[in-house]
Amino acid sequence: MTLRTQPQRILLKLSGEALMGEQDTGIDPVILNRVGREILEVQAQGVQVALVIGGGNLFRGAGLAAAGMDRVRGDQMGMLATVMNAIAMQDCIEQLGGQCDVMTAMTLEGMTERFNAHEARTRLQQGKVVICAAGTGNPFFTTDTAASLRAVELKADLLLKATKVDGIYTKDPKKHADAVRYEHLTFNEAIEQQLGVMDLTAMVMCRDNRLPLCVFDMFAANALTAIVRGEAMGTMVEV
Repeated sequence: MTLRTQPQRILLKLSGEALMGEQDTGIDPVILNRVGREILEVQAQGVQVALVIGGGNLFRGAGLAAAGMDRVRGDQMGMLATVMNAIAMQDCIEQLGGQCDVMTAMTLEGMTERFNAHEARTRLQQGKVVICAAGTGNPFFTTDTAASLRAVELKADLLLKATKVDGIYTKDPKKHADAVRYEHLTFNEAIEQQLGVMDLTAMVMCRDNRLPLCVFDMFAANALTAIVRGEAMGTMVEV
């Protein structure tokens, strides 16, 4: 499924795990650099780019919560992990010659600034990449939900979710050889079939705000650039 027109503003949701590369944890500088370059290539096409990055490569609050830690504290630690990834990506983009600001859902004076939707839209218009970190600032909400929320607040034309597979399948393609990839879905179809591409809150927010979602393989060569050019990549989910 291809885009009808090139989006003017996108929000890229990147999982923390994607930054690990082949490592067991942490950030792979090669992957970081590759993503940073592709973001700047998209910007060069006249597209404004915002990001939400997860923190699963550094910390997962749900795991400790399952082991007995207070869930609120665990999620707060997970939010801080997303900030670490955001600062790493910011440094990479700036080292590559771009401009990038990190805005967080919590106050971290001296490190980042507090997220403000109006100011973030202004920075995007100025040609800066804006990374939205620390999730929604609240426990019990995923970074998928944070990505949907920020995309709506920033008035993005398209939400892109980068994964390790090339779209949405009828079932897990890593476990089932007969899994079939969808080229196009409606949000209601994805919700009713419980395809698990994003959590329910995120999907409903996209649906209710008529925000199209593209799920694609971030590790495919020049995938992000191809999508904004209108080439068929991944799975498109629309109302």
